[in-house]
Amino acid sequence: MAKQSSVRQLAARVITRVNRGESLSSVLPPLQKKLSKKDQPLLAELVYGTLRYYHRLDAWLKFLTEKPLKEKEQDIHNLILVGLYQLFFTRIPPHAAIGETVQATRTMGKAWARGLVNGILRNAQRRFEDLQDLKERSPVCGWSHPKWLINTIKQAWPEDYPAILAGNNQPPPMTLRVNEQKIKPPRYLKKLLDDCLPAKQSKIAPQAITLGRPSAVDQLPLFHQGAVSVQDESAQLAATLIRAKPGDHILDACCAPGGKTCHLLELNREITVDALDADSVRLERVAENLQRLGLTANVLCGDATNPGGWFPGKPYDHILLDAPCSGTGVIRRHPDIKLLRKPEDIEALAQVQQQILQAIWPLLKPGGTLLYATCSIMPRENHLQIEHFLSHTPDARLLPIDGQWGNNTGFGKQIFPGCPDNGGAVARSSKGDGFFYSLMVKMDA
Repeated sequence: MAKQSSVRQLAARVITRVNRGESLSSVLPPLQKKLSKKDQPLLAELVYGTLRYYHRLDAWLKFLTEKPLKEKEQDIHNLILVGLYQLFFTRIPPHAAIGETVQATRTMGKAWARGLVNGILRNAQRRFEDLQDLKERSPVCGWSHPKWLINTIKQAWPEDYPAILAGNNQPPPMTLRVNEQKIKPPRYLKKLLDDCLPAKQSKIAPQAITLGRPSAVDQLPLFHQGAVSVQDESAQLAATLIRAKPGDHILDACCAPGGKTCHLLELNREITVDALDADSVRLERVAENLQRLGLTANVLCGDATNPGGWFPGKPYDHILLDAPCSGTGVIRRHPDIKLLRKPEDIEALAQVQQQILQAIWPLLKPGGTLLYATCSIMPRENHLQIEHFLSHTPDARLLPIDGQWGNNTGFGKQIFPGCPDNGGAVARSSKGDGFFYSLMVKMDA
């Protein structure tokens, strides 16, 4: 049974490793296993919350100290951020937040920092009004995003950037995808409500049900029978935009972890799907998801920019390209993106997307469609990418995307990360992640 102070120690360790370039999804799960099941949710809350508000907490810490801690003491720096997060963003009693955070210095083997941590956290309590004032004066502190990202989003979406930045700082809802081969969404919704799990059916994604509060999958009715999966509302739109018919052959490129692959197969019984990804480890997740749902796909490991290494030779009726991207539409689910992503990444990713588009377009049959998707809000990766592709691809034509969701960019639809008042009246119906969709058809030669 882990002591509370060790939870704070592990939280500081996770944040330090993320600061050094590791992803939260790779760092957190192994460290959670060091704790009892009872303490694992607290560790996740402290880590996700501190990373979500990292730039604000960091600005506050700089304000409260005369000089920054040395590089070798980054774990203490991050422990203090964990303490500040508890004080100002959780219901943990202040005396417990401070006491347990101070005690963590001992379990870290750095008892010398005990007085420092205690003094800074108590000073933060006393100077609450000053900290709030700093939030008003500094955009980095106020929005809790790096300056370059604030400026980039503001330039791209001058009317919507406040809602986008605010949405990025909100914990995301848990949304389910109902497998209509097993049960219809209204009937599954009734099962949830009967089990006292508050939920609402989506207004834009036919198979989506959003829970009023997160739940362990083991507590979801019929989960292990394959009746339901966890998938964001915006992500569920992909499979509904591909109008497959029986006998169609479909490529799902960059498919891992397989949510869209499985959704395609749930909606279309008599199709074949090649599920391609370059990451063999992540393809294991695809196989696991297919197995749980009782579905079959041809799982291929290969580089989408080099079809010669994996293309079976039969052209595709439809291609879903879930392109590698900056992930700037899913920051609320992956707050470490704010620390890991760099300005130069956007152009580098756009180049890869362009290479993939050029490589897989020849694999599409005349009359076939390609759905381009990203979980990004960056124009360079989205509508500007498609505008460039169409201008250099004579046999590609844009198709309209129906549905009362998203913002029409002229080259596809952009969804902003769900927030009650973002993106105007049309986008308000979505509580999903930030996504971009563009649908193109290949003309006959």
